[in-house]
Amino acid sequence: MRLQKNTSLALYSVLEFAIDPTRHIPAAEIASKYGVSPHHLAKVLSELARSGIVESVRGVGGGYRFAGNARRATLMDVIRLFEDLTAPPAERREPGDLTPVGTALGAVLSEIDEIAKATLSSITLATMLRLIERQQGRPVGPVAAPLNGEPVRPVEPAKPSKAGRGGRKAAARAATAGAAVVGRGRRQGAREGR
Repeated sequence: MRLQKNTSLALYSVLEFAIDPTRHIPAAEIASKYGVSPHHLAKVLSELARSGIVESVRGVGGGYRFAGNARRATLMDVIRLFEDLTAPPAERREPGDLTPVGTALGAVLSEIDEIAKATLSSITLATMLRLIERQQGRPVGPVAAPLNGEPVRPVEPAKPSKAGRGGRKAAARAATAGAAVVGRGRRQGAREGR
């Protein structure tokens, strides 16, 4: 799946805004950071504002800020605003697409696109923010300053408990034990001449 320039700009912008959802960031700041025309970026941001993912504030201290829920919004939510994800019409196909090789290759490429869509639908903006933090080796986003002056990070969402992992381990042990029982049954049957 190849993304258009507007889609990439939308993803960059939304993630920049989601890093600090309390801050209003001017479009010119984003345009400068990503080397694009402020006028072109304004069109992208306008579409994001219409969708409700970002909020626009005019005037001094204005700009854009993230207005969505980073734990629920996915990369695909942003991509769908800018990409036509439907299959190309039959009249736009190449002559080779109708051959057996072309049909088989088309099936594989279609499956790859479906996997990409499913993956992008499963990655939330919060997941992306954690990835950015890991890559930078430091926290991103707003930092609160308590009375003692030491910065404190906002509370991160709880990680899955080990009970969930234990459940998978228990299932794996049960499957292994079941295979061992079947194996013993086969060996025992062989000794008895079955």
